[in-house]
Amino acid sequence: MFRFKTEQKVFEIAGVRIGGQPGENPPFLIASMFHNKDRILVDRKGNFDRQKAKELIKKQEELSASTGIPGMVAVVANTPEEAQVYIDFYLETTDMPFGIDMWVAEKRAKATEYISKLGVQDKFLYNSITPWDKDIRGQVNKLKDLGIKHVVVQAFDDGDQSPAGRLKSLESILAQGADGFETVLVDTSVMNLPATSFSLLANRLIKEKLGLPCGGAYSNGTHMWGDAKTIWSLDGFKAMDAVAQGMCSVLWSDFNFYGPIVTAPRIFPAVATAHILLSTLVYDETEQIPGNQDLPIRKYFSAFIEKLTSGGARK
Repeated sequence: MFRFKTEQKVFEIAGVRIGGQPGENPPFLIASMFHNKDRILVDRKGNFDRQKAKELIKKQEELSASTGIPGMVAVVANTPEEAQVYIDFYLETTDMPFGIDMWVAEKRAKATEYISKLGVQDKFLYNSITPWDKDIRGQVNKLKDLGIKHVVVQAFDDGDQSPAGRLKSLESILAQGADGFETVLVDTSVMNLPATSFSLLANRLIKEKLGLPCGGAYSNGTHMWGDAKTIWSLDGFKAMDAVAQGMCSVLWSDFNFYGPIVTAPRIFPAVATAHILLSTLVYDETEQIPGNQDLPIRKYFSAFIEKLTSGGARK
């Protein structure tokens, strides 16, 4: 269940290792900033609360250091000009990798040109090449011309929304040149909370066949369920969100778009807890704890690992 026969690819973005066998590397947690209703926003002209934005980024850095779970931020913008303001601010504030979140392909392309102009392709994750793009080959060629190295490919088939449909969609996109980047991460398209399971099963299918790192925007499943706050209150929603995103990180996920960065104080501990449990599930199957010293279980339970590997923990 937690060991694939297929060799699992591991990619590196700005020193962050992503992918591999389940439990080999901590999941990569990707936050969003400057999204609609983000309280740090003043307007959509690039004006925002810079001090608060810096505090949020530094808090994620602290959580990343304490848990061993790497993170980055995807900045949300409506125009290339707005994106440039956020990119400049981010690069001045942190060394973490980053991405941009822009739905309109033409505007996203303009923002990507700015990243190329700055020469920061090594720490930039392009999100994303999708099955809805009209000219995938043209987009791929443009990105390669700009020196883009790291991309997310979104896998989804409107006609076949099963896990197998996501695999089929991915293979079609890869065949159009998207397999030619230094890093290829696969987003298996979360549509709602219960359908998240289809994305997780697609992760397993894709890792088994192609060995590519997989994950998803699991916050789509949790934050889009607006009734949760009415049914369970805000505290109940927070619990649901943490549980869902922690559980997803166990089930064949190498990365997680986890939603607004303000939620980092609950998401990092939730994912760290889930990964600790994954580590012992992997041990039961393989009789090994991966050697990565940044694994949450190694940070918090080193004495247990010594006891486990000596056989004492099973007695």
